[in-house]
Formats: sequence, structure tokens, C-alpha cells
Amino acid sequence: MHMKKLNLLYLFAACTLLFACGDPQRENKHNNNTVRAHIKNNNISIAYTDTGKGDTTLLFVHGWAINKSYWADQVVYFGKRYRVVAMDMGGFGESGTNRSKWDTWTLASDVNAVIDQLKLKNVVLIGHSMAGGVVLQAAINQPDKVIAIVGVDNFKGVGSPPMSANDKKDFVTAINAMKHNFKKITLEWFNHQLFSKTTPKDIKDRILNDVAHTDTVVAVATQEQGIYEETPNLVKLKKKLYLVNSDYQPTDTTGFVRNKIPFMLTQVHGTGHFPMVEAPKEFNTQLEKVLADIKR
Repeated sequence: MHMKKLNLLYLFAACTLLFACGDPQRENKHNNNTVRAHIKNNNISIAYTDTGKGDTTLLFVHGWAINKSYWADQVVYFGKRYRVVAMDMGGFGESGTNRSKWDTWTLASDVNAVIDQLKLKNVVLIGHSMAGGVVLQAAINQPDKVIAIVGVDNFKGVGSPPMSANDKKDFVTAINAMKHNFKKITLEWFNHQLFSKTTPKDIKDRILNDVAHTDTVVAVATQEQGIYEETPNLVKLKKKLYLVNSDYQPTDTTGFVRNKIPFMLTQVHGTGHFPMVEAPKEFNTQLEKVLADIKR
């Protein structure tokens, strides 16, 4: 496969980026008032942290091949004024892997299970990368409990033309390459597409290490699931879309205008695909602007 001819970021983004039962089990409580625990969603253990109190809940959902720890700065900062929950989607982090379906709808059910079983109110769903589609679907599933969704470095090409026949062939080639040499393909993808020139080395190392050690079966399955139709679902949402995006790659907003999707775009400058860990203070500032608009 000729990697230069195959833009993995575009192909994967086209398919996934633009995108219960049981009682909560409290395992331990820390001095910072954070509870680390888990719930069950269709027999899958879903790990989460629960911090702070408030009438509004910020529920953070991580992106592909990483985990809830990437929201640590936001948990500390916003946990002083909000109830803040950070969760591991099924198959990632400390959550279980014992199921066969890993599509957007199934991952969204993990989010909905957390909302239901923790009895969360006035929920703002915040989803990074692949989790954009996940929180969108979760919000559609529970319009009475979710007051807003916030995408983090995603929804950058809403309304773009569908994948061509050649794109689909290249995508299948990329998936097959991942299956045969997951670490090599994904680390090349991250290094060449998802970091900026200013991304600190320690953060790069952390991300690449987490990606290299993720469950490869789950990781490939989430990419292989097929296209989640973001545009019609954003229309169906009937809520304003909030975005906190990095500017290392531009956000095309013409699709929002053309499809009459209300949106608010804020940007974090000088970071790659992971603004919440690359520039947490600036990210929190931009998220504050979003929350202020939601309150209005």
C-alpha cells in the first residue's frame, strides 16, 4: 500500500470521526471528591469517574484508542462548579470488551446507560474525535436529558460529498492493513496526520503508547463499522452544535449553513488533534465560552 496516496485521516473521518441494566458500583472515593466506579450496559462494564456537584452535568467522552484520563484537566477545572463525569466507552480504557458490536449506535448506548444509571440531569455531552458521532446519537436517543452536545476537533467536513468508489476501495485496503499490522499503520497515521509541529514530545509519546496498547480487535471494528450519517442526524438533533476545534486543519462550516444546522465554532490555536491535553488552559477557556452560550 502506498501510504502517500492514501489519506487515512480523511478516510477514517468519513466513516467514524464526524462523527442498560444494573446499578452503579462505587469502588473508592478520593480526597478530591472524585468517585471511580463502573456500571453495566448489556453485561459490559463501563468505567467512569464522577466529580463535583451541580444542576448541570458535563459528560466527557474520549476519542478513538484513548481513554477518560485525557479529560483530567477538565475534570479538575470544571468539577468545582459542575457535576463532571468522564467515561470509558466500551472496549477502551478500563471498560469491558466482551461484546461483538462496536458501531456508533452501540457505543452511544454506553453513554445513555451512564446518563440513566447515574441519574444525570441537564447533560452537556462533550465528545472528542470519533466520539462526535457517539454523543450525537446519544443525544438523539435522550432529547429530554441532553441539553447540548459539544464536538472536540470533529465535524470538520459536514455535508461533504460521499466517498467515491475509489475512496471505498482505499478504505478497505487501509482496514486490511490495520488488521495485519495495526501498530505500524496507526502510529504512522497519528504521527503524520494528528499532531502539529508544536505538539509536545511527552504528549506524543503518551498518545502513541496508548494507541499501541489499545485492544486491536475493538479498535479496528470501530473503524470498520461503516458510515454514520452525520448531516441528517445533526438536522434531526434540533439543537445547536457546539465545536471546540483545533485549527491545525480547518473546519469547513459551509455544510452547516447549507443544511440550516445551527452551530457555534470556537478554536484552539497551535495544537494538533488533542487540544484538551496539548493546551488545557486555552481549551478550558473556549469550553467556558460554549457553556456560557448554552446557559443563555
